Amino acid sequence: MKKVYLDNASTTALRPEVIQEMTKVLTEDYGNPSSTHSLGRAAKNILELSRKAIAKNLGATAQEIIFTSCGTEANNWILRSAVKDLKVKRIITSKIEHHAVLHTALVLEKEFGIQIDYVAIKPNGEIDITNLAELLSHETKTLVSLMHVNNETGTILDLERVGRICKEHSALFHSDMVQSVGKTAIDLQKLSVDFIVASAHKFHGPKGVGFAFIRKNSGLQPLFFGGEQEKGLRAGTEALHQIAGMAKALELSYTKLEMERSHILQLKNYLILELEIEFPSFSINGGADGFYTVLNILLPFAADKTAMILFHLDMKGIAVSRGSACQSGSVKPSHVLAEILSDEDLKKPSLRISFSHYNTREDINLLIDALKTI
Repeated sequence: MKKVYLDNASTTALRPEVIQEMTKVLTEDYGNPSSTHSLGRAAKNILELSRKAIAKNLGATAQEIIFTSCGTEANNWILRSAVKDLKVKRIITSKIEHHAVLHTALVLEKEFGIQIDYVAIKPNGEIDITNLAELLSHETKTLVSLMHVNNETGTILDLERVGRICKEHSALFHSDMVQSVGKTAIDLQKLSVDFIVASAHKFHGPKGVGFAFIRKNSGLQPLFFGGEQEKGLRAGTEALHQIAGMAKALELSYTKLEMERSHILQLKNYLILELEIEFPSFSINGGADGFYTVLNILLPFAADKTAMILFHLDMKGIAVSRGSACQSGSVKPSHVLAEILSDEDLKKPSLRISFSHYNTREDINLLIDALKTI
């Protein structure tokens, strides 16, 4: 049975060149980058070349890239330090953010007594920019935290516009870019964003490593202590093989961006056409003009099919995820879809199908065939 992997918003397969790069570093460059002997210096060289390569791909400077273990760590660090060290009194976010932002904001509200405001969401899942401007008209030291591409629906935030509004109101702007880094061109020289977050395993790099972009002179302080690594901002010996793998993955993603985006878009459009033929009353959660790697669909099936749909597809070798997460035997609606769907539609099965350049038309055909048997 052919395995069909259509869950690339969760994680992606490593590119062969990334495995090769990591294996080389693991085998030959095992020195500690903080050591002063030749092995340490060689490791430090790889570390800094990786940092420069990542910065160059994003229009940042090398000193603005700080390596972390993942996007979640980076989100926690930025939000916490903004409140604790930069004296932010209010966080403006949305109810469709990743839990790494939502849960952190709630903890900070409890711990520091800060204000949390949620920007309104349009029916198509987009942020209401007019409402954001209204919220920013109150003069309080504010951090705006809004993701670039929603991980469930693929809805895209207008970074340029939001950055401009934040700047006009002297608010700090943080964006979780975990779903977009490596999949679309980003120029941090041109964007008014203070902090961004990325995770290597979303762009065909290894798990367990990510980075934060921290605009220079931001005043951010470390989340934890114990070493001078990462300019004193992130203690702990750097995972050199993972960092080198991440830099390689990002470089390849941007070198092949246009070709791979074109391939993925063709597949996405082909899937939509096939769904229109086989399930004419299906709908797209968040609208058809979302990010090219993600398609979230509401299927015209009875609500009683919801609990078993993923299991059924998995039995046929197809890996996708659902807009609803099954917990403790009860179907709990996705917090993202809960903001844009009616109570009735929330009960019906939604699927998030997310693509990579490794997918083929055959994968789409197998998914459609499997859905027809439900």
